[in-house]
Amino acid sequence: MHVPDGFINAPTSAATGVIAAGAIAVSLRGARRELDERTAPLAGLVAAFIFAVQMLNFPVAAGTSGHLLGGALAAILVGPYTGVLCVSVVLLMQGILFADGGLTALGVNITNMAIVTTVVAYALFRGLVKVLPRTRRSVTAAAFVAALVSVPAAALAFTLMYAIGGTTDVSIGKVATAMIGVHVLIGIGEAVITALTVGAVIAVRPDLVYGARGLTQKLKLRVNGELVDAPDAEPEPVPAAARTSHRKVWAAGLVTSLLLAGFVSFYASANPDGLEKVATDHGIDKKAEEHAVADSPLADYGVKDVDDARLSGGLAGVIGVGVTVVAGTGVFWAVRRRRTDDTSPSETSNATSTTSTTSTSV
Repeated sequence: MHVPDGFINAPTSAATGVIAAGAIAVSLRGARRELDERTAPLAGLVAAFIFAVQMLNFPVAAGTSGHLLGGALAAILVGPYTGVLCVSVVLLMQGILFADGGLTALGVNITNMAIVTTVVAYALFRGLVKVLPRTRRSVTAAAFVAALVSVPAAALAFTLMYAIGGTTDVSIGKVATAMIGVHVLIGIGEAVITALTVGAVIAVRPDLVYGARGLTQKLKLRVNGELVDAPDAEPEPVPAAARTSHRKVWAAGLVTSLLLAGFVSFYASANPDGLEKVATDHGIDKKAEEHAVADSPLADYGVKDVDDARLSGGLAGVIGVGVTVVAGTGVFWAVRRRRTDDTSPSETSNATSTTSTTSTSV
């Protein structure tokens, strides 16, 4: 859903730029409450992972593909404020280095893909986890639904922007129907990827999933054949899986991102994504402009002067992951909360107790 230059007029693009800048400023302040020395590098990894997975377009309908937006995934893993920053870093890297998403449309893209998806997804996610049983499966299920809804929400936001500042005279009703329809299908893919990723991290290090923090559940003991709450003074055990070093999680995530971007991306669908398809079918792209950095050495996710398509795309993907993880980690490290500022020394272990449940809980 990367909007190129020329789809939205200058005044509307400028207005969304102001909105995006304000949201980023608020997120930089809010992220300080979500990040510390341990989680800042992991947030940088989340940004790199989103970059990598966005290269994997998957087919959703005849002649149409979709890709991860990432707002829901980032918000649930590292927090809503940090999530906005994660996706914004990805969009900035894509626009500057890979000519993906217009530079004058950067505000539009950040508003749609970073702000709308993150806010909608996290609000829905928090609502769901409050009413669902407090188990890992519930967190994963809530992540699935939140991610699914976030994608058509972003499509609707684009439609509203186009209704205000579109550069061609087209039927907004038809555009809305087409955009929301195809992005509901894309949302299913987003939901699957988000749920699988969140579930995988919870299985290894539940304390690293921001959206699972505070969902504590008492340890149950079987007494005379009945399950009863353990005394409050009884410490809840840490699952063996949760003792996996966060450095190992980071390393595994980085290797996965490099493999996805450097190898698996070659097999991604070549069909246009949802926005591109709708733009072509309904004439939205009539005034599309060439990207300002169309001659970038990495434009269109290929390395200039490397003739082999597989090698060119793979190298571009690896470079993109590397640049994104460095840029993202640098931003998050700069805004992190220092250990001495922590409000509670037990905060980092809150989510670990999330999975201290009965044998029937998960």
